[in-house]
Amino acid sequence: MLQNIRDNSQGWIAKTIIGVIVALMALTGFDAIFQATTSKNEAAKVNGEEISQNELSQAVDMQRRQLMQQLGKDFDASLLDEKMLRESALKGLIDRKLLLQGAENSKFAFSEAALDQVILQTPEFQVDGKFSAERFDQVIRQLGYSRMQFRQMLAQEMLIGQLRAGVAGSGFVTDAQVLAFARLEKQTRDFASLNIKVDPSTVKLTDEEVKAYYDEHAKEFMTPDQVVIDYLELKKASFFDQVSVKDEDLQAAYQKETANLSEQRRAAHILVEVNDKTTEAQAKAKIEEIKARLDKGEQFDALAKEFSQDPGSANNGGDLGYAGPGVYDPAFEKALYALAQDQVSEPVRTDFGFHLIKLLGVEAPEVPTLASLKDKLTRELKAQQVEQRFVEATKQLEDAAFEASDLVQPAQDLKLTVHTSAPFGREGGEGIAANRAVITAAFSPEVLDESANSTAIELDPDTVIVLRAKEHLKPEQLPLEKVEGPIRMQLAKEHAIAAAKTRADELIASLRDGKTPLDKPIDGQSWKVTEAATRAQEGVDPAVLQALFRMPKPAAKDKPTFSSVTLPDGSLMIVRLNGVNEAATPTEEEKAQYRRFLASRVGQQDFAAYRKQLESQAEIKRF
Repeated sequence: MLQNIRDNSQGWIAKTIIGVIVALMALTGFDAIFQATTSKNEAAKVNGEEISQNELSQAVDMQRRQLMQQLGKDFDASLLDEKMLRESALKGLIDRKLLLQGAENSKFAFSEAALDQVILQTPEFQVDGKFSAERFDQVIRQLGYSRMQFRQMLAQEMLIGQLRAGVAGSGFVTDAQVLAFARLEKQTRDFASLNIKVDPSTVKLTDEEVKAYYDEHAKEFMTPDQVVIDYLELKKASFFDQVSVKDEDLQAAYQKETANLSEQRRAAHILVEVNDKTTEAQAKAKIEEIKARLDKGEQFDALAKEFSQDPGSANNGGDLGYAGPGVYDPAFEKALYALAQDQVSEPVRTDFGFHLIKLLGVEAPEVPTLASLKDKLTRELKAQQVEQRFVEATKQLEDAAFEASDLVQPAQDLKLTVHTSAPFGREGGEGIAANRAVITAAFSPEVLDESANSTAIELDPDTVIVLRAKEHLKPEQLPLEKVEGPIRMQLAKEHAIAAAKTRADELIASLRDGKTPLDKPIDGQSWKVTEAATRAQEGVDPAVLQALFRMPKPAAKDKPTFSSVTLPDGSLMIVRLNGVNEAATPTEEEKAQYRRFLASRVGQQDFAAYRKQLESQAEIKRF
């Protein structure tokens, strides 16, 4: 099992880590599980295991943030359906719980040493090719984890990955299925196509038709609902010149900055596992035997290659690379930090066996001078003060706007300028009117109908505004003469397409009956012939290809089948299927490719069915 994990460390395990780094798991709010605190309120129970309301709330928040990141900062979060978010997040938590239970019931497992190796060898946690505890902490903090939470999350992801590989990896297909797929995939078709002219310029419309369309679609011909707003803008940057940094604060920040630097130690170890096959006494006796050989002068790396049961480091002489505090098992770490250079520890017992630990090297951190950090720390300290002032000013602005009947007094209180926007509609406009939160507030009943000032609106992390409606430009019916042109264009196009469809149907009927020759031009236009077209034929519209490969096979060479296709631009095309060319027998290499593709698809279907089975057999209670 451990060797399998090591062999696959560049496969699903590596993908799992990368997936964590880019926070893909936020799509189902999975990582909220590990930030949850104890809650007496239950959101669900899965086979007796609780999912708390706190977990669910955090999962919903994570989904909301993820959606807002995907849709952009101007997306109005109030448009999200909370009920749908909650249902989606709860389903994700339940699915994960079921998979973890399935992995546990199927006896999937791995050692702590394997988990350590995954972390130590993950490129995202390395600097210059070496594991960096500082980088590790930085990355997982951005994801919202402590070290223990991240290890727990990663362990569960590895278990689910093993389960997925075990189920999906067992998918297979028969030779007959491979050959059937190859026959369809490599099949080609001979066809000819003929464009049917769609010419709106030939359509004659009466004034009555235009008027009838105008009356029937009156709601479409209205001026937009628009508003003009006044607003006050509060910017964080305006506070930077108002703050200063004291020397004692700078010194305290420097001490805190350098206190976080930690020593890195390069360890090597020899592991003898305690497991179902090896008792504690046997493992201890073995590790003591190895220690005795070391004491007699044998080389640590040679003995590690021969005896160590950690597949991730044994081939490297037990070398684990550099790491800082908090990475290893506490007992392992305590022993490592008690060693001198090149010293080997006595046997150390951890949760996964007995170790002999050797200290290969120590890297002491370089402590920067105060002078080198002064500008950075000054900026950070100023930013903290500015942030505090910005928060206080935002609260003051919101309170003043709430109490005032206009924006004049709040502007005077905070020494701000009242700005006025250009008119904009519900679809937005330019500048400040392009912000979805501004649009929502401007057209809210409180602002538009009750003439109230808005609450504080965050345009970005550094800018807040309050607004009020200055003028409401309500929709009005546009006169017919203003929209007559677009109406005529629309009606002409619709009539032209309908006429072309009728013409195409008549031609197809005539072609089928033999009244119109297959090899003669029609309306002065020749058929465009394409031989051996594939399903991904270049130069052919996808809509034509889709229709072509759905058409029935011709009964005979002189009995083609026909269809008409309306293209995205509104033009029409008659498609004549002349013949179907069966594919040659695939080569062994092609069969192998098809087999892998089909087996992967079957494996995915099997895993989906397995998840469904877990759900159908589980006792799930939603509260």
